Amino acid sequence: MIKTIIFDIGNVLADFTWKEFLEEKGCTGEELERITQATIMSEEWNEYDRGAMTDEEIVQCFINNAPDLEAKIRSYFANVKGIVSRNDYAIPWIKELKQKGYQVLYLSNFSRKAEEDCADALDFIPYTDGGILSYKEKVIKPMPEIYQLLIDRYHLVPDECVFMDDTEKNLTGASEFGIHTIHFKNQSQAIDELRKLGVN
Repeated sequence: MIKTIIFDIGNVLADFTWKEFLEEKGCTGEELERITQATIMSEEWNEYDRGAMTDEEIVQCFINNAPDLEAKIRSYFANVKGIVSRNDYAIPWIKELKQKGYQVLYLSNFSRKAEEDCADALDFIPYTDGGILSYKEKVIKPMPEIYQLLIDRYHLVPDECVFMDDTEKNLTGASEFGIHTIHFKNQSQAIDELRKLGVN
């Protein structure tokens, strides 16, 4: 029986991805891949992460990664304000799970800057029962140590937990401890997969 539901923090709960955003603007193929690589290659991005950066800082990270595409990148973001969406829409779902008696935790590699400066990106955290921002622990997903910390800190029984993430490699460490895992891309898919584990 599942008693604890553990969320990743990030684009899934925000119902937002840079790839989809750029595809909607007409960016495809090699250019799309080169531009979106900025989200994992840029030192600035790793430091500030999504949600804690201004629109111009986000655009500049993409330009730094593909400087020859600067004109196109600026055209994709022309007249766009408040690029990153909020996570508020996940709050009713988390509240509902807690009302049904589930413990709700988070586990994320979220950057220090986001935690300090960006309430938008972390709005749903106060509605959970706690969790780990793993950069503080100096271990990150999918390192097994982070899951052991989570188990120890919250006295979890692995078989009674499910961890959900949009990146499959991050689920490997959880599986090693006997934690149920769900690889999901949006909230409706996550709900469907949770139902298969008896979470209604």
